[in-house]
Amino acid sequence: MSTSYNNKKAYAFAGGAVALWSTVATAFKIALESVDYLQLLFWSSAVSCIVLFVILFAQRKTYLLKKYSATDYLKSAALGFLNPFLYYVLLFKAYSLLPAQEALTLNYTWAVVITLLSVPILGQKLSLKSLGAVLIGFFGAMVIATHGDLLSLEFSDELGVALALSSSVVWALFWLYNVKDKRDATAKLFLNFLFGFMFVAGYSFVNYYGFDSDFAAFIIPDLESMFAVSYVGLFEMGITFTLWLKALRYAKSTASVSNLIYFSPFLSLLLINMILGEEILISTIAGLGLILIGIFVQRKS
Repeated sequence: MSTSYNNKKAYAFAGGAVALWSTVATAFKIALESVDYLQLLFWSSAVSCIVLFVILFAQRKTYLLKKYSATDYLKSAALGFLNPFLYYVLLFKAYSLLPAQEALTLNYTWAVVITLLSVPILGQKLSLKSLGAVLIGFFGAMVIATHGDLLSLEFSDELGVALALSSSVVWALFWLYNVKDKRDATAKLFLNFLFGFMFVAGYSFVNYYGFDSDFAAFIIPDLESMFAVSYVGLFEMGITFTLWLKALRYAKSTASVSNLIYFSPFLSLLLINMILGEEILISTIAGLGLILIGIFVQRKS
């Protein structure tokens, strides 16, 4: 049954999603104070699987899981490998190495990376305006990574910067292949996270009990730590995505609510400053501004 347009509801749901997404960079750093990045991924993805199944059940869509073919499940496994597994391994590790403001803003280059990857994956053409948008976005990323000292090419943490930028590539790949998957959004997201959690569990087992002695023994977090990882699972990976889907369903124009997402990084930086006490650098704001200009130019093209 189709949903009638209702811009008030669309903006309410979109505003809620943007507000919640704006808190997660701060939540990542708080959670990483008590658990390492792999434990954060294990517990938050477990929570998100439960939440997404509850949402699927509440929407009476669990019957869809029986209708999907083996090929559909293989597709979900491949997408689940990209997100949540590989994407959050890279992103959470980057957050553990970098200041929150750097990890946040460098990750935003995914919207620019999509322009490049849409050429081989979706068969789109790369116009001069789109190429210019890509160059502006990556120039912004370099401003952030070098703290504005472009000539020095010295980074606060080379591995952290590489991981944050790599996470944007993985997210762009996931987004583009997800666009080509026409199954129900909630059902396929649940399956992505179910398979992703399996990859996370296997990777955690290998690292904690196999080959990586840098990790401590795998433990059940205490109550405070569990609240932090659950918050990430609920509002980065689960409920917020459902709010965003509802916003798009009620919106008369996708662009009208999508523009609200540009408020998210600035709200995030405000919370990072107020809660984590990080001094927001001029280079971070300038670099983020360039990335957003690149995204804006790309959308206009």
